[in-house]
Amino acid sequence: MNWSFLILILAATFGGGLIPMTVKRLHPNLPIYLLAFTGAFLFGITIMHLLPEVYHELGHTAGVYILLGFFLQVFLQQLSHGMEHGHTHLPPADGHHHHISITPLLAGLSIHAFMEGIPLGLNFGDRSALPSLAFGVAAHKVPEALTLMTVMMHAHQPKARLWRILGLFSLVTPLAAVLAGQLGHYSETVTASLVYLTALVIGAFVHISTTIFYESGTRHHELSKRKILAFAAGIVLAFLTLIFE
Repeated sequence: MNWSFLILILAATFGGGLIPMTVKRLHPNLPIYLLAFTGAFLFGITIMHLLPEVYHELGHTAGVYILLGFFLQVFLQQLSHGMEHGHTHLPPADGHHHHISITPLLAGLSIHAFMEGIPLGLNFGDRSALPSLAFGVAAHKVPEALTLMTVMMHAHQPKARLWRILGLFSLVTPLAAVLAGQLGHYSETVTASLVYLTALVIGAFVHISTTIFYESGTRHHELSKRKILAFAAGIVLAFLTLIFE
């Protein structure tokens, strides 16, 4: 277990959540371009590093678990309302109080965050897979935590509770990675299961990243030049992770 990767993910999550809490006037397009960049980066890493790994280990069976993971994420976003790919669904600023049910939002996003940490405990045959995955997850955590805390602030959560939510959420993915790594170290059954769980997570990554491509845009979800540049930068960075080989 490389603890520096876990610290990076924790810091990225906490830092992303701090943005809406400390910046009074956040540019409305910043989350859009940030999501486009990190979504493309995560998609590239999934295709170039994770998919070959699970197909090498599981053969054609990998496709079944990837498909299950895709639809598992469809279910989870019914709870989180798509916060994983930047949806906030904030109430209109019309001066009326609107209730936001935060329990299912936190449950759905926390389950997703826990899933993200599981592959970090896998012993990859490809040496470049683990550092690439760690950077991809860390990058995705920034807009994910930003969106979460934006919603929590609009739900009028007390300041102290906002800090608790951010702190606990920042720990979820590193905790999942530690549990997967440590349990896998002591149990051959867990070790064998991790590759299947990783295939499920790949399905979730594919769902999230492709949804970002098609939905996380400006009005009418058009592909602006800046959004295309953000996509391109993410893909280029994903290619650069091949230097870890």
